Amino acid sequence: MALEPSPGLDPTGGAASSISEVTLYNIFETLTKINSDGSVTPLLAERWEVSPDLKTYTFRLRKGLKFHNGEPFNAQAVKFSYDRAGGEKSTNKDKRTFANLSTQVVDDYTVVVITKEIDPDFPFLLGQGTAIIVEPKSAEGNATKPTGTGPYKLENWVKGSSITLGRWDGFRNAKDIKLRKATFRFIPDPAAQVAALLAGDVDIFPRVTPRSVPQFKNNPRFQVVVSGSRAKTILAINNKKKPLDDVRVRRAIAAAIDRKAVIEGAGDGYGVPIGSHYVPGAPGYVDTTGINPYNPDKARALLKEAGVKTPLELTLTLPPPAYARQGGEVIASELAKVGIVAKLQNVEWAQWLSNTYGGAHNYDLTIISHVEPFDLGNFAKPDYYWGYHSQRFDQLYDKIKTAQRPADRAKLLADAQRLLAEDCVHAFLYQPQWVTVANKNVRGLWKDMPVFVNDLSAMSWA
Repeated sequence: MALEPSPGLDPTGGAASSISEVTLYNIFETLTKINSDGSVTPLLAERWEVSPDLKTYTFRLRKGLKFHNGEPFNAQAVKFSYDRAGGEKSTNKDKRTFANLSTQVVDDYTVVVITKEIDPDFPFLLGQGTAIIVEPKSAEGNATKPTGTGPYKLENWVKGSSITLGRWDGFRNAKDIKLRKATFRFIPDPAAQVAALLAGDVDIFPRVTPRSVPQFKNNPRFQVVVSGSRAKTILAINNKKKPLDDVRVRRAIAAAIDRKAVIEGAGDGYGVPIGSHYVPGAPGYVDTTGINPYNPDKARALLKEAGVKTPLELTLTLPPPAYARQGGEVIASELAKVGIVAKLQNVEWAQWLSNTYGGAHNYDLTIISHVEPFDLGNFAKPDYYWGYHSQRFDQLYDKIKTAQRPADRAKLLADAQRLLAEDCVHAFLYQPQWVTVANKNVRGLWKDMPVFVNDLSAMSWA
């Protein structure tokens, strides 16, 4: 792994994806499980029923399970976990979602969860790291002594170096867990990642630096897995700022950008062009890349039609990741060809979060990858950082939330994708692809990554 979990090993206590990469489905479990293809299946829950109004979920829990410390898993633990996640002292990144829940214990193995707001993706949410079921007596110590129901326990944590997990013999299907031990090493430097793989010091490196991939592709010792993601890398546009409040100007910006050139420059060739805030592989996806295609002549004509005098000067704010800094160079060069001067402004994450995403939304353009799997609802928030407001979209999103038949929902999702593309809220760039390099004998690697996890229970040696 590139990054060490921080501030600890409790995925309800911090937003860093690296926490769940070590602990989710390994140490901690959830009522539902997200699979490689994005589908959701039972995990700690055996099954569930949903009320006709889509607001009440009744979960039937697995019986006879225990936490690592010997305490029983039951409905009371579920209620405690969800109440804690939404409580006043919670630092859970999905605190707002859990604060809108009412969790009721029917009996030891039946729990009812009532949601204030309809969310068709609720079972998916309950499979993420923010929704782990914790043991009440040990919950406060989970950052350093994580106690879950999963197939592995923490054996050792050498700060700054590695975390070792060992198979827990008390797990319900312990005999089916093939790996007895797994060590996560933290290697932020790309050159060191490559060296560790080549030396055989590590067997798997998820989301390895793409530039290192060619040397592994033709090496018979390794397998290279290119995974789709639910992330959307976009050139976000501040829809409230003039002249960016004019759809013609936004369309001009989109038309000036060759998505394939951006994928080469920002993602080292690993990415799939997108035309809206949705990606291939997600339910209801439609290809909208033809709505605002690359066409520099059209970009110039649109700027003229909008009455914009060139050169138009805009600030392009770039957070630290390589995709943003490298992509910014490519995009600035392309915008310059149609008369838009993009002044690059490199900022640290703290600055980006306070000035661009938060506060006064003080920016013109910014490059960012939104990794949340289901986040179309952000376009229905008028105070969100990109300042987009559309009554049509709001009405459409309300219908998406209440659609009961999957076919109806897919049609509405397609309509929403087209509307965002036609309004050209952003210059939608690409779906990042993650590359995993592994020893050729490792089995059970996820093909795609709708969420960042390393599911050790699925892995084995050939």
